[in-house]
Amino acid sequence: MPYIGRFAPSPTGPLHAGSLVAALASWLDARAHGGQWLVRIEDVDTPRCIPGADQGILQQLATCGLVPDAPVMWQSHRGEAYQAALDELIAKDWAYPCGCSRKDIEYAHALMGHTRERHQAAVYPGTCRDGLHGKTARAWRLNVQRVIDDLKLATPLVWHDRVVGIQQQDVAREVGDFVLRRADGLWAYQLAVVVDDAAHGITHVVRGADMTDNTARQIVLQHALGLPTRSYLHTPLVLGGNREKLSKQNGAEALELSNPLAALNSAVAHLNLPPKSGSISEALAQWVKLYEKSK
Repeated sequence: MPYIGRFAPSPTGPLHAGSLVAALASWLDARAHGGQWLVRIEDVDTPRCIPGADQGILQQLATCGLVPDAPVMWQSHRGEAYQAALDELIAKDWAYPCGCSRKDIEYAHALMGHTRERHQAAVYPGTCRDGLHGKTARAWRLNVQRVIDDLKLATPLVWHDRVVGIQQQDVAREVGDFVLRRADGLWAYQLAVVVDDAAHGITHVVRGADMTDNTARQIVLQHALGLPTRSYLHTPLVLGGNREKLSKQNGAEALELSNPLAALNSAVAHLNLPPKSGSISEALAQWVKLYEKSK
């Protein structure tokens, strides 16, 4: 099957140093495999999106010589496809409405004496799995255990990362019934990314290591929707001064591209590739050859 990879930024602001590492890694991997490299604007979470940020991101990529091989896809144009996927899951009795707020979920965990680590989402306790119990439907969730049982999926679910090797997660126990459509009516990331990767024909996903935890639930959704599982590779993160992931929420500054080759040289250092001089096109061509040898 021909290689098709992608870079999928959220237009919540301009690209930063960490974003460029993920973009360059996915581009290099596609070129090293003689494949296509696509770009998808993940603007499904519209309240967080900044007007014009999408075009700014595309311009930043172009300045660095990273130009997609096909027209860009915007998630905000894809509502019908997501609804069709949700309808399919509902018809199979694998999705159900949920009336719980975050406060309800936290309260249920408190009653059970559960605690959670910082930045760790609370596992949904299954309150609405057998009915709303008088609550008004707010969101739609995937009945993870039912999907696993009906499709006879392995527990824990095992998958392979091309860098770190075998990974596994008990999705039902460690994640629970995750959201497909949010209480505010917006589509959840997990459903959107699975549907869009299939629509784009993506074969290989190269992204930052912070997305590793999403992989198992996306594979469950792929099975539930009868879609092929992708090949996954998660790249090292760029950390901020507080040793946490560099992000817009963590004070990451926009890429400084007055010298785009300098920005690219900084990015490839995180991919264990040496700096290069000359034109951007010459540097990229040399990095592709080195990347081929390293993989």
